[in-house]
Amino acid sequence: MGLLIFPDINFLDNDLYSTSEGPVTPADLITFVLIISFSVLLFRVLTIYLRRSLKDRISKDVGEPILKLIYYGSLVIVFIAALPLIGLNPSGLLLAGGITGIILGFASQNIVGNLVSGFFLMVERPIKIGDQVEINGTAGYVTDIRIISTLIRTYDGLLVRLPNQQVFTTNITNIVGHPVRRFEYTIGIRYSDDANAAIWLIKDLIDKEPFALQNPSPSVFVSDLGDSAVKIVVRIWAPVSEWFGLKTRLLWDIKCTLEENGIEVPFPQRVLHIKNNSGKKPQEFEGLKEGHFEGNEGVLNFEGRGVN
Repeated sequence: MGLLIFPDINFLDNDLYSTSEGPVTPADLITFVLIISFSVLLFRVLTIYLRRSLKDRISKDVGEPILKLIYYGSLVIVFIAALPLIGLNPSGLLLAGGITGIILGFASQNIVGNLVSGFFLMVERPIKIGDQVEINGTAGYVTDIRIISTLIRTYDGLLVRLPNQQVFTTNITNIVGHPVRRFEYTIGIRYSDDANAAIWLIKDLIDKEPFALQNPSPSVFVSDLGDSAVKIVVRIWAPVSEWFGLKTRLLWDIKCTLEENGIEVPFPQRVLHIKNNSGKKPQEFEGLKEGHFEGNEGVLNFEGRGVN
């Protein structure tokens, strides 16, 4: 009759190494790994649940930093609490970590600067996730604000990573930071056209646009008398969500409406007046042959220079 051989599980109680906190066994190591793994899984599920629950209550730019703080903060607490299982004293580790942090801080000032700048970005909130911004020549949508860097998706689909220190210390243009935005046209008409009629037609078009705000009110006026056109300035305020669409649509509507009413945008023109001096007698220019001039005339026309 065969004998059943069971594996020896007493090795889990064998001492692997000893520390000031006592001996550490394989069972302690397995318990430590299981606790950390279970905590990561638990906090990740909790973060997903909180993200879905808070989706309709708070904006994404406020909720994401809070969720990240809860997730990583909880993991750090669990990790420190489980350190005695592997024979490490949390107080000693914190002391060593503090000294190491000071050394690394001097060695990596840029990283520390990015960390501090990321904190101030989250507190001051000059930009939010989803905003259209222009930072240091990079324009696009803010997709994420992380601890060290900020991610921007440009208008042509490129993903740009900007260090937080660069973002915080440079000029930030938040395109959608204000609920309304103004745009401006400069339209030229012929001198023979009626400028008052053109202004009335443009104002009528603006009044028919539902997204052209009346407060602040639009303004249409003659701004300059150019070389070949009377220049009319058009200034309109619109909600930031409709700003681009209204700006591109209204300009073409103004052009078509003016042309339908006989008011045209002129081409650049220059009028030249040519003076004909062919009636002068050749003897009047005899002084040219001798290399001198009579009187104070210092400028000759083209026909004069050509006489022999």
